[in-house]
Amino acid sequence: MNDANERASFQHPRDQIVAIMGRLYGYGMTTTSGGNLSILDSNGDMWISPGGVDKGGLTRDDIILVKADGSIEGRHNPSCEYPFHRDIYRTRPDLKVILHAHPPALVAFSVVGRLPDTNILPNARHIWGEVGFAPYEIPASEALGKSIATAFGAGHDAVLLENHGAVTAGVNLSQAFQRFETLDFCARLTIKGEIIGTPNTLTPSEVDLSIRDRDLHPECLPEPMTAEERELRRSMVRLVRRSYEQMLFTSTQGTMAARLSDGSFLVTPHGADRRFLHETQIVRIRDGKREAGKRPSRGAWFFEAIFRQHEHINAVLLAHAPNIMAFAVTGVSFDARTIPESYILLREVPMLPFGRHFSHRDEVVALLAPRVPVLLIENECVLTTGDNLLEAFDRLEVAEYSAKAVIAAGPLGQLQPIGEESVRELETAFDLP
Repeated sequence: MNDANERASFQHPRDQIVAIMGRLYGYGMTTTSGGNLSILDSNGDMWISPGGVDKGGLTRDDIILVKADGSIEGRHNPSCEYPFHRDIYRTRPDLKVILHAHPPALVAFSVVGRLPDTNILPNARHIWGEVGFAPYEIPASEALGKSIATAFGAGHDAVLLENHGAVTAGVNLSQAFQRFETLDFCARLTIKGEIIGTPNTLTPSEVDLSIRDRDLHPECLPEPMTAEERELRRSMVRLVRRSYEQMLFTSTQGTMAARLSDGSFLVTPHGADRRFLHETQIVRIRDGKREAGKRPSRGAWFFEAIFRQHEHINAVLLAHAPNIMAFAVTGVSFDARTIPESYILLREVPMLPFGRHFSHRDEVVALLAPRVPVLLIENECVLTTGDNLLEAFDRLEVAEYSAKAVIAAGPLGQLQPIGEESVRELETAFDLP
């Protein structure tokens, strides 16, 4: 059980629903009146968000209890979509949480009758597999409940509703939310990718290659923690949470590593919710051994090679920010010569084939240099480096914003990058290598 699940297991269902609905609203995945969320208690009672109440200002007293015998307790009516929650639970007894909302990207797919492709990113496929489809029915109707429950009954854990939105479910609140967030992310990424090219998909063997656990670090004995390490842990948590708020990371994706002065390094843990990361979850790796009782990010073996080969690199970020990843999933080359800041910070941004860092790790690591601080790996990630965490984060942010500007420029006209003469002037003026 990860830390977020453990905390949630001690919370009352009322408080869990309020927390996640607030998170959905804050992340732009639902509106004041839209969306609903339910939790099925161990005794068969259902806790569900109310209908007609501001989703951006829910309190625990707004949450409704629908008892197993059908009686209702609460000061509001339950969501009008209650019938499909009831029918899904009856069809899939393994599910304990159901989440429904109407984020714009998923609505875009629903109104054209197309399913988001789960093979666009390896972890997305791993999180919810194939997406189901429920034909249009009147909202809140018994027919809609049967339509959605049928799709879940076929084994899907995420279902797109024709001209409506999407529903995800899980064995706990964290799983249902992560499935919804990842589905929305893939929809946004696909839309951005199709503006500039044609998104590529991964084969089952490629998905398996990427999600394979490569943590070969044995555990080490507990060690005293220096003030330097405590401060670096604090900085990492602050920037991981900031990355989440900036939509550079998702709850399940985004990794950070930073080197300490003694040569060891800290890395974010595998499986932890980035929104609620804590200093105690960060993993220290020293001399090829990991901090006891913790599981580092699957990228730790790659970061270790980077730190070993490059003295000038002390921080690495690996992310799936949607605008720069639109280039990675389409294979369209990204030109950083948009504005001076972009070129100064990003310089050259090579695009590597999917899986290259697995099969030729040292060769890929060797590409990194002062002129090449950023790498794009097809259908995998954007990787940024820096002398410190803030520089690596700044590069990620600038890469994402620059990519967003390039995508937005498409309908306006032909991209005109900074010319060669101006590039040379920048290199001279800012003493760039």
